[in-house]
Amino acid sequence: MVLLCFGTRPEWLKIKPLIGQLPRESYRTLFTGQHADLLKDIDVDYVIDMTQSANRLDQLISDCLTQFPDTECSSVLVQGDTASAFACALAAFHRRMKIYYLEAGLRSYDLDHPYPEEGYRQMISRISNVNLCPTTLSKQNLQHDRAHGECHVVGNTVLDNLVQYKDSCSYENKILVTMHRRENHSIMEEWFTEINSIARSNPDLEFILPIHPNPAVFKHKHLLTHVNVIDPLPYAELLKILTKSKLVITDSGGLQEEGSFFNKKVIVCRQTTERPEGISTGHLYMCKIPGNLKHLFEEINDNFSIDSICPYGDGTSSEKVKNIIL
Repeated sequence: MVLLCFGTRPEWLKIKPLIGQLPRESYRTLFTGQHADLLKDIDVDYVIDMTQSANRLDQLISDCLTQFPDTECSSVLVQGDTASAFACALAAFHRRMKIYYLEAGLRSYDLDHPYPEEGYRQMISRISNVNLCPTTLSKQNLQHDRAHGECHVVGNTVLDNLVQYKDSCSYENKILVTMHRRENHSIMEEWFTEINSIARSNPDLEFILPIHPNPAVFKHKHLLTHVNVIDPLPYAELLKILTKSKLVITDSGGLQEEGSFFNKKVIVCRQTTERPEGISTGHLYMCKIPGNLKHLFEEINDNFSIDSICPYGDGTSSEKVKNIIL
């Protein structure tokens, strides 16, 4: 029996398709409380009671280690690069439980970009027994790192959620924008200023930005006078906008994959990406500084359509993972 561990909404979205594949008697679920509002939508077997501290990440990891449940499960599965994933993997390692690592092998090889995620993902893969890699490149990264666990290329399970939307894709006069990464907090004002300037120069396009509630992002909302700033959306509603968008501007990791699946070109507002496969297929375009955004946007806006195979999976990943676990 495997214990499926998660604590954030993105983790849940990537584990949910797997839950739909596994027989109920083969798994239990553990929620760490990192994104507390998740419990309004789902039922779980075990919950970590997250306590308050000046350093939230320290406290989350401490709570997971000290409250990790006594369970009949002999293995755990963690996903991604969050503090929850690292904490549960470490707790399992201390208990000599078998560790399945979903979305293993992503690498920027820069501990500051993204921070702290790059550090977490490197540490998890060092102690995992089975690495479930989204791409061949991610498997090669683990081989380069001499990770000791076995490796399987399975694609990314988040794309399993998208298959039902594939036939409804179109290119309309909408630009989906999301910005929230910690590495951009210090220059969020510059990003928002550039995005607003581009929106002002393209009145025929509707720029839609679900604003992140983090104060480091939200405090700059007033700069977006020509952007349709909306509240954060349920995942299904975000996907509906994505399927109709002409292109995407984002610093998100997930949208790089989701946009590629729907054949949308994605401007990635970051120093580096741990998903470089999309660059060679023509899906991803790196924008390292706000000053480069306008020129890059104009270039892609004039040549926005693409019809290439998504490098991150085909929407059948959870079935492959199920077969490996069972």
